[in-house]
Amino acid sequence: MNKSPAIVMTRLDVQRLEKVLDNMQAPLDLLEALEDEVLRARVVSHKRIASDVVTMNSTVRFIDEASEREFVLTLVYPEQAGRPGTISILAPVGIALLGLKVGQCINWQGPQGRPLKLKIMDILYQPEASGDYHL
Repeated sequence: MNKSPAIVMTRLDVQRLEKVLDNMQAPLDLLEALEDEVLRARVVSHKRIASDVVTMNSTVRFIDEASEREFVLTLVYPEQAGRPGTISILAPVGIALLGLKVGQCINWQGPQGRPLKLKIMDILYQPEASGDYHL
């Protein structure tokens, strides 16, 4: 999409996301955007991921600097999306958040092509930091 900051993902998240990519009937552009992010990520063990990195099932406080709106959302797999406070990994914002560190910004294209400038403010919960590797 745009020139993006370096990202880090856990090996477990990558394995689980590859299954999502293989089995989902989602719009092709979203699947390709997620696949591109997975391919460009530096992959580390789930036991070695820094606690300030957005992983799957992390609860993240971030701001869209383009609109100055702040959000607190949990990044989830598609089958868990739809509950209040969640964002699917197959949503443009979800794809953009994965792998970013606290303080990092990313320029991304949102729904209907709306430009987004997302900045990670805080990670309120990260499964790996809590030893919750089964999520």
